[in-house]
Amino acid sequence: MPLTCVLRSCLLAGLVLLVGTPAQAAFDFEDVVRMAQKLAERPYEAPSSKLPSVLANLTYDQYRDIRFRPEKAIWRNTRLPFEIQFLHPGMYYNRTVRVNLISADGVKPIGFDPSWFDYGHTGIDPASMKNLGFAGFRIHYPINRPDYKDEVLVFHGATYFRALGRNQRYGLSARALAVDTAELSGEEFPQFTEFWIEWPRPEDHVLTIYALMDSPRLTGAYAFRLIPGDVTSTEVTARLFFREDVAKLGIAPLTSMYFFGENHPGPREDYRPEVHDSDGLMLRTDNEWIWRPLVNPRRLFITSFGTSDPRGFGLMQRDRLFAHYEDLEARYDLRPSAWVEPRGDWGKGRVELVSIPTPDETNDNIVAYWVPERAPRKGDRIEFEYNLLWQMHPETQPPLARVVQTRRGHGWLKEPDGSLRFHIDFEGGPLADLPADANLVAGVWVGDGGEILERQLYRNEVTGGWRLSLRVRRSDDTKPLEMRAILRNGEQTVSETWAYALPAVAGR
Repeated sequence: MPLTCVLRSCLLAGLVLLVGTPAQAAFDFEDVVRMAQKLAERPYEAPSSKLPSVLANLTYDQYRDIRFRPEKAIWRNTRLPFEIQFLHPGMYYNRTVRVNLISADGVKPIGFDPSWFDYGHTGIDPASMKNLGFAGFRIHYPINRPDYKDEVLVFHGATYFRALGRNQRYGLSARALAVDTAELSGEEFPQFTEFWIEWPRPEDHVLTIYALMDSPRLTGAYAFRLIPGDVTSTEVTARLFFREDVAKLGIAPLTSMYFFGENHPGPREDYRPEVHDSDGLMLRTDNEWIWRPLVNPRRLFITSFGTSDPRGFGLMQRDRLFAHYEDLEARYDLRPSAWVEPRGDWGKGRVELVSIPTPDETNDNIVAYWVPERAPRKGDRIEFEYNLLWQMHPETQPPLARVVQTRRGHGWLKEPDGSLRFHIDFEGGPLADLPADANLVAGVWVGDGGEILERQLYRNEVTGGWRLSLRVRRSDDTKPLEMRAILRNGEQTVSETWAYALPAVAGR
């Protein structure tokens, strides 16, 4: 009997729950590492991306109409806490991946079966869909209520993946690796080619997934430990092997969308006050917390923060008030923040933020990642580990006062000198215990090409926080302008650093 039939029969009979011996005896991460190392010793072979024309020519809506049948999920109707559902190839998801299950009996591939899918109104004949492979897969787990398994993790396309914590809605994505992002040579997109998923026990609430990555200039072995919860964690371990030199390596890349918000007005009339999956980049070093509000520039805009051994960085959705979005379908107020916590010594490097112009909210235009100081060379081997936390409530916050909003614009009177006004609200941390007449001081720095014309710091009687109002004039509109501000109470720093990057005038 073919393997796919064996799996299907077991699922329907409910017998799979009997497997309980450790899966690690059959296959583990070191097996994937050996595969990646051997693969790197051979020239790169591009996988076939040819799909039947009926799949390659699907529209977005037609592709969405192909749905996996939930009753066909791996581990359905068992006592196991997880289920696996699969994604159909089609449209621009034209490269397939192999998926395997690891049990005490060994490694068993999961074959493609068109009967596992509902083809909706596409007109596709399921009988013609044979031996295709999968475009990706989803992991389901009862994260919101005990009687229903919600989607908590998905791998779909290249090395992209997304996860959810309790009561969250999908927003930003992560990738395994970014290669030469925003370089003139063009970006290289590594691909996951094969996955192995460990068979859990009924009492397990952690799922381990291994992945093999291939690319023209490097290969990689990845291990993901999925831990669903209020904050869902994906613990990542990676080993990379380089066939060729790489100009810029982006580790733990995050990809998000910022269309417009309080500091960057929308380009047209829109009933929604803000539209974004993330509103800022947060960075933690040994001695500083930094907050950089996002912008939607009119041309490519790249900024970075140099440091050693970062304590954490992430693209965050700090604004959680529905009234600031008013979008009942997208629910941007429920989009997760993604926080990277490096493990081990990452050395010197920089957190780089790439902002790409977007005319609407359908494009991910924000990328953030860690770039090691030394670029990898042919023959190199690199290892790194980190925790990736998908957050909403609770969420990583500095112990200091944090920036809750950055507003840009004039009031009823616009100054004739073309200057810019910013209003930055700080809340929380030590500010909560300060009296209204506290002698707070704002330390403000403006880079070359700008000067401070006005600076006022006063208590916000509505929130109990403090508002910093700045009026800044640019002397050179053709260059970006960096600005920073912190709050001090005597010699004590009581806030994170507001680090705003204003694009050149052509990029506003």
